[in-house]
Amino acid sequence: MRIDVITLFPEACQGYLDTSIIGRARRRGLVEVELVDPRRWAGGRHRKVDDRPFGGGPGMVMGAPPIAEAIDWCQTRSSAPRLLMTDPRGTRLHQGWVEQLAREDHLIVLCGHYEGIDERIVELYHPELISIGDLVISGGELAALIVVDAVTRLQPGALGDAQSAVQDSFSGGGGLDHPSYTRPEEFRDLRVPDALLSGDHKAIERWRKAESARRTAERARPV
Repeated sequence: MRIDVITLFPEACQGYLDTSIIGRARRRGLVEVELVDPRRWAGGRHRKVDDRPFGGGPGMVMGAPPIAEAIDWCQTRSSAPRLLMTDPRGTRLHQGWVEQLAREDHLIVLCGHYEGIDERIVELYHPELISIGDLVISGGELAALIVVDAVTRLQPGALGDAQSAVQDSFSGGGGLDHPSYTRPEEFRDLRVPDALLSGDHKAIERWRKAESARRTAERARPV
């Protein structure tokens, strides 16, 4: 799988991409991630990629020309890439969508920044708009890394145990995962539930299913 992340701040992403599951998957060739800086296609001595918004207002807007050039270049890397763009008006990312994206051969993720991207990019390329929630962050890099992380862990061989992905929260349209415990059996007067110490696999499975259902129902309750 190939993932191109179009970002003005590749240095903000590199450390995360080099570590843990993503780092191992990249080193093993399970996923190829490239950080693409639109400044590569910006003109002038300062490689300027943003400008003041027409109509006035605060902040700066990422200009269409270097962004379009970056997208065009990424799209030459495969025959049928899927273009995503981080945007607060987008559809909220969920595990079912992640599972669908993980089956693609090539994803392009465009990170917004400042006051956003010139709307003509949306009009020309029709990217799928992705949101990670109703909140404001400084740029789309964090959202893009979430996409990369979520789809990478679903690539065959990315996890030490393939069942880990199957049993994760929300996988396959399910609810939250059950609680997990490890040694010691008792910590600050709190003991591991007896069912997990019983050695009875059916009892353990019943307990885990019940706890998963309880957690999922609690999350669904209105605040």
